[in-house]
This record gives sequence, structure tokens and C-alpha cells, in this order.
Amino acid sequence: MPSTDLWLSPQQQVAWRAWLEATLLLGDRLEHDLRQTHDLSNAEYEVMVRLSESPGRRLRMSELANRTLASKSRLSHQISRMEAVGVVRREECPEDRRGAYAVLTDAGWDRLVDAAPAHVASVRRWLVDALTPEQFIEFGELCSRVVAHLKEDVHD
Repeated sequence: MPSTDLWLSPQQQVAWRAWLEATLLLGDRLEHDLRQTHDLSNAEYEVMVRLSESPGRRLRMSELANRTLASKSRLSHQISRMEAVGVVRREECPEDRRGAYAVLTDAGWDRLVDAAPAHVASVRRWLVDALTPEQFIEFGELCSRVVAHLKEDVHD
């Protein structure tokens, strides 16, 4: 017979399921809004944001994969699709012929700048405004604790 320590308490089960449902619904709502207003996916938007925040609007593909929590293969396919519409381009890495950079193009920058206000409004509508200002700060702190805990023991 398994130990009861293996199972979540009823209160923990409620909290866990609420977290699962909230993250799935939030991702779905944000994706829907981005697609409706700017024909972008959450993944495309995240790639453009990460590149926009980097010096020269470029990152090594491996670093971009780490920052977006995407596999290298998945990111490579994503970048290929984004290259096809001109929002990013790849550049060879002179220091390492096996490596490559993803670069946000001027067209990609313009598209991000155009989409950002609507995306922020969507984040406010679906998450920020659901909580008091104090709750939202606490929520961020709790999420940061979970992230730190997850990063303590990374399995590659």
C-alpha cells in the first residue's frame, strides 16, 4: 500500500488543479488575443521580446532556446517560420561555425512595437486585473520562488 505522503492533501489538490487550469486558460487567452489582433503566437511574441531585449537585437540560438524554454529543434523550426515572414534572420557565428545567431529584423521590431500595447492590455485583462495590486506582487514573488526551486535541480 502506498504511503499517504505520496498524495496531495485535498487542499493541495485544489490548489494544484487551480494552478493547472489557470496556466492553461491564461496561455490560451493570451494566444487567442495575439492571434486575433496581430496574427502572432505566444511563442513568436516571446522570441521577438527576448531578441529585442538583447544587445544588437540578437542572441545565439542556444541562448535563445534557454531563455524561451524551447528545445533547440523546436526553436530552429520556429525561427525558420519567422524568417519566412521576415521578422527574424539567422547569422553565422564567426567564433563557432556550428553556432548561429537569431536576429530581430527591423520589420520584426516594428511588428513587436505594434503588438506590445495590445499584448500588455491582454495580460492586464486576464491576469493583473484579476488580483489586487498586493496580490499580484505576492503572486510574482511566489512564482519567482517556484522558478528558483526548479532551476536548482535542472535535468538536461
